[in-house]
Amino acid sequence: MSVKHVFVDTNIFVYAKLQTPETLDKHQRAGQFLGTVSDLVIVSAQVLSEFSSVLRKHRIDDTTIWEAVRAIAQSSTVMPLTWTTVERAWQVKQRYRLAYWDSLIVSSALEAECAVLYSEDLQHQQIIEGALRIINPLLQ
Repeated sequence: MSVKHVFVDTNIFVYAKLQTPETLDKHQRAGQFLGTVSDLVIVSAQVLSEFSSVLRKHRIDDTTIWEAVRAIAQSSTVMPLTWTTVERAWQVKQRYRLAYWDSLIVSSALEAECAVLYSEDLQHQQIIEGALRIINPLLQ
């Protein structure tokens, strides 16, 4: 049975967009990975905001950032951040001892009933609430 919904974390989009000498390998792997995802991709408003923020720090112009954000949003389903998301994030934070912002990503993925969360920031192969598997697609 194939995964129907997958959540993609900010860092995967950032690596796919930014190419620096230090991140060339991750840039190539992230771009390749995103090109092969055939399941329904879910992101949250948080992912779009974090993505924009990172690109601004790299002095990318606003037009390029907006086009990239719009491209992600148009090829994904964007989950809103609600009070329910925040409440669940605090529960996840406490139970799994994650950073708050990571817990908010996990909470959004759980709300969207995703089976997989693709992220470089979390523990590879960890299972959250018996339902969500963390996978680092950038591992070799």
